[in-house]
Amino acid sequence: YPNPFNPTTTINYTLKQAGEVQIEIFNMQGQKVATLMNENKGAGDYEVNFDAANLASGIYVYRLQAGTTTLTKKMALIK
Repeated sequence: YPNPFNPTTTINYTLKQAGEVQIEIFNMQGQKVATLMNENKGAGDYEVNFDAANLASGIYVYRLQAGTTTLTKKMALIK
């Protein structure tokens, strides 16, 4: 949210239990363009800001991994 975005967006997530959280951004060719987070977090609500000012317009995918759960969503960057 918001989607599309220019040049920043916020990724919100909730953890039901403590654990390691990893959030990575990929372009449509599958290349990793950013790692937003790779750390342990306690249970609760969180948000992470993504600044894509140095990236080209296009569709990107973020992958959020927390424990055994993986969430993947598309984001549209329009400059």
